Amino acid sequence: MSAEKIIGEWKKGTFKPVYWLEGEEPFFIDQVMHYAEHKILAESEAGFNLTIFYGKDAAWTDVVNACRRYPMFSERQVVLLKEAQQMRDIDKLEGYIENPLPSTVFVVSYKDKKVDGRSKLSKLLKQKGEMLTTKKMYDSQLPEWANQMVLHHGLGITQKALLLLVDHIGNDLSRIQNEIEKLAVNLGPRKNITEDDIENYIGVSKEFNVFELQDAAAKKDMAKAIRIIGYFEANPKAAPIQLVLPALYNFFSKVFMLFSMQGQDEKTIASALGVNPYFMKDYLAAAKRYDYRGVENILLLLHQYNLRSIGIHDSGTSDASLMKELIVKMMA
Repeated sequence: MSAEKIIGEWKKGTFKPVYWLEGEEPFFIDQVMHYAEHKILAESEAGFNLTIFYGKDAAWTDVVNACRRYPMFSERQVVLLKEAQQMRDIDKLEGYIENPLPSTVFVVSYKDKKVDGRSKLSKLLKQKGEMLTTKKMYDSQLPEWANQMVLHHGLGITQKALLLLVDHIGNDLSRIQNEIEKLAVNLGPRKNITEDDIENYIGVSKEFNVFELQDAAAKKDMAKAIRIIGYFEANPKAAPIQLVLPALYNFFSKVFMLFSMQGQDEKTIASALGVNPYFMKDYLAAAKRYDYRGVENILLLLHQYNLRSIGIHDSGTSDASLMKELIVKMMA
């Protein structure tokens, strides 16, 4: 079950006695835990009926005893176990989960890990409660997820602004949400987020960023690429080489895949590559400019310069010099 469905059921007053939230993506786990802590009980009920434990400091006996208490002046009580992955003897909770109290809503946050699906605990959780298993979102899914978050706030966003936002933040859903909320506040009566807004309120230059460097490389625009690298050199935090190289590799590896997809329509190719159809023309144009061997050479260069950027086969060349060398060789 998804975080959205769990919260949706809670809003309707439907509760199971145990909820186990696990996996690699903390955003959805935190979303459910926040609702459980602040929304299930009315403020007047929470003082007597909300108990919070933290795995590192909690004894399993205290957690079980709290879960077995009956609510006071309320239909139900809520017991939260946060950071449960740090709790000793967590398997000792099996006894309670096997026979939970219907008036207790017990919610467990088990981040960065998953309970063994073959274990008794896992089987009990599936029988007696509800499990939410999360995983990190693929980078190709981030633009659509961010766009849905923008729409949720009643806003729109240009394609380039969306890409700038996601490329700058990366795979951090909580931060993407925070930045969109910041934009919503700063837009005032306007309803559409532009590249200027990303530059003004998030601090990403609309002219000097990884996306524009990628665009310059794809178009073999040497002058533009060198200008952007010069900006990166003067502003080291804007785009460190460890961010630039993976972005270029991601782009050109997808360009390379195009050569095995000849004859298919753009929509099918975009879906297979995990690319927004809006940007397919950029990938196709790069494939024509560089051809098969040219793109293959670029991927080899990116691997070589990635090693040099971490000090392998390199005596200390600056990041900016490495990037300039790389761009020159890519376009040669």
